[in-house]
Amino acid sequence: MKRLPLAALMAAFFIFLLWSVSVRQALLFVVGIGLGATLAGARFGFTTGWRQLIESRDPRGVTGQALLLGLAALLAMPLLASYPELTAALGPPSISLLIGAFVFGLTMQIADGCGSGTLYKAGLGIPLNMGILPLFAIGSFMGSAHLGDWLSLGQIEPIGLVDMLGAEKALAITLAGLAGALIVVRLWVGPGKTWLDGKWLWGAVALAVLATLNLIIAGQPWGVVYGFGLWAAKAAQAANWFDPAGNMFWGQEGNAQILSQTVLLDVTSITNIGILAGALWISAKATGAQKPLTKQQWIIGLVAGFLLGYSSRLAFGCNVGAMLSGVSTGSLHGWIWIPLAFLGTLVGVRLRRRYQF
Repeated sequence: MKRLPLAALMAAFFIFLLWSVSVRQALLFVVGIGLGATLAGARFGFTTGWRQLIESRDPRGVTGQALLLGLAALLAMPLLASYPELTAALGPPSISLLIGAFVFGLTMQIADGCGSGTLYKAGLGIPLNMGILPLFAIGSFMGSAHLGDWLSLGQIEPIGLVDMLGAEKALAITLAGLAGALIVVRLWVGPGKTWLDGKWLWGAVALAVLATLNLIIAGQPWGVVYGFGLWAAKAAQAANWFDPAGNMFWGQEGNAQILSQTVLLDVTSITNIGILAGALWISAKATGAQKPLTKQQWIIGLVAGFLLGYSSRLAFGCNVGAMLSGVSTGSLHGWIWIPLAFLGTLVGVRLRRRYQF
């Protein structure tokens, strides 16, 4: 699509949200456009950064991600401490978190995208990610529907470092943890490597600022997978395939209320739509054909996409909701998510190579 008609459509949707929904949702749509344009323009891929570290011992991607987490924490934690109406991205340490993070890390390498990666690459028109997006949504919904059973295997209450220690100590611990992670990366990659890259750096700064704006406007951290699950849940409910009343997740008061409303009132859905629009804007200038996939690759990729959605719900988020938003707002579950997802990625990279994705 040409940029002029696309800009007209985006402006019309913004005006519609402003006039018929709320100022907040209109502003979040703009934030989403910025997120999508940044992810696509900088090719800020969480999945790619991890894969480059493992396969090429290239630390530039994880350096950008560490910078993003540090800047986001520097901005978010003082806000959380000063304004109690803002909420952190807290998730309970649980068996479901351990399993979900591992499976997510594995499947994101095969699907070549996490939650945000699937969104922006679908917006760029990459066929596999376009096919994965609806399966990701179905998987996320199925994971949410089964979440009560998974949590019954064992969990503890969410732990928020800002609430427990205050913003200064929580931030110090977070920055120290990120520095420690980079030291481990340095030991792995060895000397003589390039650590900084312009696109990763400007992408990290832009995403940190936009994630903070999302926190301020929405009152909650940036997330992705909840919106996916909501879309599929509404479709299942409309088809009379699902009754949320007796479900542990969708029967909760807040989730039940969101499920009963239009998706245009859901903050995660609006930013997701914005991410698609922002990536589509970048794709208007993109060039180059995509490598065609075999039938086997399509089947494996689509199955991975479903598992990606399912596991993201068990793990209480993806690279955005669990890692970025979790760590930057002081949730312990974010720090648990990272090593388990990385272990899964070690397996996923091997499978990706085996099936020649």
